[in-house]
Amino acid sequence: MAEKGRRDFCIECRKESEYLLQKREIVKTIRDKVYTFGITAAVCTECGEEMSISGLIDKNIQEIDGQFRAVEGLISIEDIEKLMKNYKIGKAPLSLALGFGEVTISRYLEGQVPSKEYSDIVRAALASPSYMKQKLEENRRKLSDAAYKKAMAAADSLESLFSVSEKMLRVIAYIFEKLEEVTPLMLQKLLYFIQGIYSALYGKPIFTDDCRAWIHGPVYPEVYELFRDFKYNPIDDARFALFTGTADALTDEEKRVVDLVVNTFGMYGGKILERIAHNEEPWKEARKGYGDGVPSNELLSKERIMRYYMAVNRKYCVDSEEGLRNYIHDMLDQSF
Repeated sequence: MAEKGRRDFCIECRKESEYLLQKREIVKTIRDKVYTFGITAAVCTECGEEMSISGLIDKNIQEIDGQFRAVEGLISIEDIEKLMKNYKIGKAPLSLALGFGEVTISRYLEGQVPSKEYSDIVRAALASPSYMKQKLEENRRKLSDAAYKKAMAAADSLESLFSVSEKMLRVIAYIFEKLEEVTPLMLQKLLYFIQGIYSALYGKPIFTDDCRAWIHGPVYPEVYELFRDFKYNPIDDARFALFTGTADALTDEEKRVVDLVVNTFGMYGGKILERIAHNEEPWKEARKGYGDGVPSNELLSKERIMRYYMAVNRKYCVDSEEGLRNYIHDMLDQSF
């Protein structure tokens, strides 16, 4: 992609000229192995020659470094920063916890490329709280009590994520990527609508997790426990750095349904989504006999959710955003 409107001095033209930022390929040999990298180049619009632009060399170095690490399967600086944030641990303690030299992580953060062996250890710690706990135990004597306890507590918190199905976690991470702000109440309703619409379109549930009819609408209790500390505030949870960028783990059909829901239901806040769910038959049936404000934990079965949304699909065609918006408007009209 070319970007217009920028100017700098062109050596060939001997004057300030407009330039375009374009991608080009270069070939480099690293450790006797040949690589092709895509880098950004500034091209003069008048003479067509490349221009030397301030900051571009640094950008090219970052581009090559990122692509090299991706090709070789090596962790990035961002991966290490996520690991430190997830486990609330500093550079030196993390090095020692993983069995490295005390300054190893510092060097990696400064740009030194790790070996494949050390990279795999960092990646395993990032992906698995149980593996991180194992490393913490193995190297406990090298750590201060405070660093050990803080990191172990963070690992325990991360392990609680796995009380939720992997599919649910992937969908939650994908929702976080798509929406800037999501409260716990909003998230619960989006997950419920995703379950219903996916079931209607593909004849099977997307989640194995059970949904319950609580006072404020459909709720997945394990997800509630994950985010209960955020109350009515937007979720800002570093634990989900584990799953950032894992949209490829979802099928095209799953991503399509999440996109449909995010682009329609996701335009509303949690309380509006609660009103929609309160007007739907599955929740109303499960709450029969319970007065307003009386807690309940009745199951909203996957089969009942599917039957309801199949009927909705026949009337509104929920495989399109237009159909979903029509459904949302009708359900909200019933609230008044």
